[in-house]
Amino acid sequence: MQNLMVNGAAIPVIGLGTWTLKGEVCSELVMHALSLGYRHLDTASTYENESAVGEGLRFSSVPRDEVFVTTKVWLTQIAPGDLERSAEESLNRLGLDTVDLLLIHWPNPEIPLAASIKALNAVRDCGMARHIGVSNFPTELLAEAVRLSNAPLVANQVEYHPYLDQIKVHTACRAAGMAMVAYSPLGRGEALFEQPAIRDAAERHRKSRAQVVLRWHVQQEGVVAIPRTERKERLAENIDLFDFELSCEEMAAISCLRSRNLRIYDRDYSPKWDEPA
Repeated sequence: MQNLMVNGAAIPVIGLGTWTLKGEVCSELVMHALSLGYRHLDTASTYENESAVGEGLRFSSVPRDEVFVTTKVWLTQIAPGDLERSAEESLNRLGLDTVDLLLIHWPNPEIPLAASIKALNAVRDCGMARHIGVSNFPTELLAEAVRLSNAPLVANQVEYHPYLDQIKVHTACRAAGMAMVAYSPLGRGEALFEQPAIRDAAERHRKSRAQVVLRWHVQQEGVVAIPRTERKERLAENIDLFDFELSCEEMAAISCLRSRNLRIYDRDYSPKWDEPA
């Protein structure tokens, strides 16, 4: 597994997203993923599966210090005091002394960002998180978070796939030495996979269309992808990316699809997103 080095953190470039996975299904998928070579697990307090993720990690044969574990604090819990309590509760559910990365899951305009970032730093300072970062932060908020933080922020986790233009966020992450972690890296799959740029590359490389899209992610500087699946056979497929490389022409053809700028996750609590580049 390849690692991305960012602001002192070594983040495996492919991780297992666990949103919607629950209970025994979740813990078994985590165990199976780790047996296949995954070393990056992504969860969140609001996913209601931290206990299952922790159980999967505990019952695997992989030592804890070899796995990069990320969790997130929900937007209603990012005030001082609340954030620290949420982090401690996440650790209790995970059964861990520390997480490798703790993120603010979404910005909250009702809670001053300075106060949230100060609390996030306090969690790092007391050892509950080795590294800290944010999620769903457009460029203006990201710049403010970077400015306010005493410790370096190592990641901004955002929706990213070939149909969504995230050039501005990606550029801002690179300028700050941060990773851009892509959730929903395969978009919604079917329509995207029918695009000639992806279909043709898959045929040339004798890889699946999902593998081509994930390879497109990890070939970009500073990008990490965390695909989610409920199928064990897909786990092996999603990590089998390191025996081929897309050409510059193939990368460019896939990147051109971003002109559609289709966003899957736009909630009533979402911040004002960046305009396309």
